[in-house]
Amino acid sequence: MNDRSQPMRALAARVLQSVENGQSLTQCLPPALNQLAPNERPELQAICYGTCRWFHRLEDELDQRLKKPLRKQDRVVHHLMLVALFQLRYSQQATYAVLNETVEACRALGKPNLTGLVNGVLRGAERDGAPEPTSDAARFSHPVWMVEKLRHNWPDDWTAILAANNAQAPMTLRVNALRFSREDYLRQLAEAGIQAQATAFAPHGIQLDTPVPVDRLPWFADGAVSVQDEAAQLCTTLLDLAPGQRVLDACAAPGGKTCAILEACGELEEVVAIDESAERLPRVQENLDRLDLRANLQEADAADIDQWWNGQPFDRILLDVPCSASGVIRRHPDIKLLRRESDIVPLASIQLGLLDAMWQILKPEGRLVYATCSVFPQENHRIIQRFLKQRSDVTLVDPDVTWGRDMTAGRQLLPNPDSHDGFFYAVLEKPEL
Repeated sequence: MNDRSQPMRALAARVLQSVENGQSLTQCLPPALNQLAPNERPELQAICYGTCRWFHRLEDELDQRLKKPLRKQDRVVHHLMLVALFQLRYSQQATYAVLNETVEACRALGKPNLTGLVNGVLRGAERDGAPEPTSDAARFSHPVWMVEKLRHNWPDDWTAILAANNAQAPMTLRVNALRFSREDYLRQLAEAGIQAQATAFAPHGIQLDTPVPVDRLPWFADGAVSVQDEAAQLCTTLLDLAPGQRVLDACAAPGGKTCAILEACGELEEVVAIDESAERLPRVQENLDRLDLRANLQEADAADIDQWWNGQPFDRILLDVPCSASGVIRRHPDIKLLRRESDIVPLASIQLGLLDAMWQILKPEGRLVYATCSVFPQENHRIIQRFLKQRSDVTLVDPDVTWGRDMTAGRQLLPNPDSHDGFFYAVLEKPEL
């Protein structure tokens, strides 16, 4: 994507093709945004996120309209038509602009022979309106395997989960308790003309009525607040932090929870933050710097304790494991295209391995909080149940909270369109020797 003359829809089609080929929007969208003027970038981002959100429904419609699939070498035009259908069905864009500019984008992609097909498909879509989806997967715009897995795991909730995944996530802030009380910062927002209210469960959380650019948030650059979902903020309430503790954030990037730990208790002896991604660790440092916080950052595989651990056990460990991210699809709709059902078993193996490694470096009488942003039981309470069967030196703590569902081995939050993401937490303690 190095042709700066490419129109926006052509750029969007190439981004979608990259996602289908296994790249996340976080990876492939920034280079495309850099090819546009700053005032055009929000529109491209909205198109790419929106088309991913409704990809399976849009593709179902396109398949109904095409007599036969496009050749593999013309796949980018398939994505171009999905972009156009997204704009016809879900945006305020004028129809004539969508049709004309999509045909021009087809030429810009080097496919002038397909402009007639593109024009015909889109005129038919404009004339006929959206057809009836051919399946639940198309209706809810999720891959078939995910719909079936959710239906099996959550027979009373699967449709609500799918609907929540398609909703626009609210913008939620975590107030830096070292700088402001939540009440003080709500007043700051009100004075800035930003409507907001306190979150129901996270003690330092604030949810905005309407998202705003972070540079409109009072004192953001000076570390007053961070953007973080309410569910993710709950980790600090479960860790039971106290002055003098050594705390490990075992899979730390991009650093939101590391910073939340430091804000929640200003007199910790040390916070060690580990991540195996060299690309993501600088983001952790940026967040720490903005908030004027200090942590010991290390690039390492947390499970390989011989590689990084200095032999000093930890009082508290937050283990936010790699997972399917099935609870945060509304924020990352490309997960629907990137994740495969075959990913779940290998992820569960990684999760159990991390849990076992972290247990070895937890102090007697120490506490470990296991967390995922998943709604699949295989990654959540079933992992905890497996771990409890393997070891006799584990006490499962039932936290005194009002949020989530009691899964007997942890608590599950399902995504709520009006507040938090989907998350799972379990609290484990090691008995004294």
